[in-house]
Amino acid sequence: MNFTLKQLRYIEAAGRLGSIARAAEEMNISQSSITAAIDALEQGLDYDIFVRTPAKGIQATPSGAETLTLIRSFIDQSRHFETEMQSVGGDAAGLVRIACYATAAPSFLPPILQAITEEFPGISIKLLEGNMDRITEFLFDGEADLVFTYEETIDQRQHFEPLFEAPAYALISVRDPLAAQDSVSMAQLAERPMVLLDLPRTREYFISMFTDKGLDANVAHTTRSSEICRTLVASGFGYSILNIHPPEHLGADAPYRAVAIRDGGAAPVFGIATLAGARPPKTVRAFLDSCLRLSAANAFSGITVPLPAS
Repeated sequence: MNFTLKQLRYIEAAGRLGSIARAAEEMNISQSSITAAIDALEQGLDYDIFVRTPAKGIQATPSGAETLTLIRSFIDQSRHFETEMQSVGGDAAGLVRIACYATAAPSFLPPILQAITEEFPGISIKLLEGNMDRITEFLFDGEADLVFTYEETIDQRQHFEPLFEAPAYALISVRDPLAAQDSVSMAQLAERPMVLLDLPRTREYFISMFTDKGLDANVAHTTRSSEICRTLVASGFGYSILNIHPPEHLGADAPYRAVAIRDGGAAPVFGIATLAGARPPKTVRAFLDSCLRLSAANAFSGITVPLPAS
């Protein structure tokens, strides 16, 4: 059985996207090249990898799903091999693929990318964004080398390196008297309309902050965008609860204030997840080490609202 790494990349793209046409578009080649790669491997394996349905794309067979898992693992190992070869005898160089929780990325990524650029100019970054469930899929599918997420999302298949604690805080319009307080309680917030960031896991976490106190959240508006969430708060439609904020959003002229929640529960820990038991290549290890140095230097202190002193 003969196949090339290029052919495996074509097949992996088709399986991941569920479409020969979309795979051809992503790989910037003809659909016939994707089809030829699939046909050649199926003939060599003597079983079908995909079921092809006109107008509905392709779907992996049970055996095909296992094959795709092996192909992704092989592609990932080959990329790591190439990266290690590029780094022999020199500084870390190559591509690091990172997946980030989208609402937090604008806040914590700038200092990380700046540090990487200065320390390791040979490293380039591919950024993938999504909600907390989606970015974990990127890691398990081999599309990302590491994931920036909260510790609560981690299971035994992942290794977690903490970066900082991110206590929940209330984002309150300056027109609300609560904005002048040093801290607020969950009971005070329950009396006001809430703008809820409605993302997987995120919604459940914020609602549980109320139910754990025997309270009900007065959800007036929902949005999947943290930017729209801030806009609605600034316009006086209610307060919101968040964990991480871009530093420039809380200047003296900002239309809202970030106020600590004194009884919001334990602070979630934000950090980096990698696959447990897998030795990352030199470039990924360099990236991880740089992030941990930034954490030790309190480089992320300006993007969180600390809990009030007891």
